[in-house]
Amino acid sequence: MAITAPQVRRLTSVETKLYLREPAVIFFAVGLPIALTLILGGTIPDFMDPDPALGGLRPIDTHLPGVMIILSVLTCAFSLLPTVLVTYRERGILKRMSTTPVSPATVLGVQLVLNVAMAVLTTVLILVLANLVYDVPFPKAPLTFAGVLLLGMVSSFAIGLLLAGLAPTSRIVQGLGMAVFFPSLFFAGMWVPHALMPGVLRTISEFTPSGAFGAALVEVLSTGSTEWLHIVVMAAWGVVAAIVAVRFFRWS
Repeated sequence: MAITAPQVRRLTSVETKLYLREPAVIFFAVGLPIALTLILGGTIPDFMDPDPALGGLRPIDTHLPGVMIILSVLTCAFSLLPTVLVTYRERGILKRMSTTPVSPATVLGVQLVLNVAMAVLTTVLILVLANLVYDVPFPKAPLTFAGVLLLGMVSSFAIGLLLAGLAPTSRIVQGLGMAVFFPSLFFAGMWVPHALMPGVLRTISEFTPSGAFGAALVEVLSTGSTEWLHIVVMAAWGVVAAIVAVRFFRWS
């Protein structure tokens, strides 16, 4: 029996309530990136100084919102999504759903939509609040920005699904998620901007999914365009991670 639209709506409603009930969702995926954007923008003078390397823009116009957007995306992709899926599998929820019209694949789809929506919402709030508080300009090329954001989320969530497929328990997937999360933030430029990385480290960073994502976001916020290398790297990671995730993902 095929699942009906009302069943999908009920499932989405239930999953949304459960999703928003977790304090970590609101704090780490939404509150922390927004708070850091506003706090760091107002407390670090260098973020407010025009930089010739950025075409006269300030780091708060480009680098800061870029890495905070990535912080939200990676939190959803490497922590929230895989933890929920592995927990459902551990408790036998996905297996039981396989005998009903509400298949495990539907649950997976709803969870993906919820996490993507949360990352998009946080992105919009960061851009709007940064504009209101610090006069940060909106992206010069909104379609290019949206394309980079979408591709970065595809590669990130594909890796998150791979983690969910490889980890046998929720405890292990949380550990794996953190083991991937912090190096990914580093390569994205969270602590050392790409422009300040040593040559070899910067090259390595550009071939990682988060490094390409971070570089592409900063470029599109600075100039309205990005290098094809970063697009290709994100796409390649997304395809490979998705294929491997499908190979190893288990419903029970």
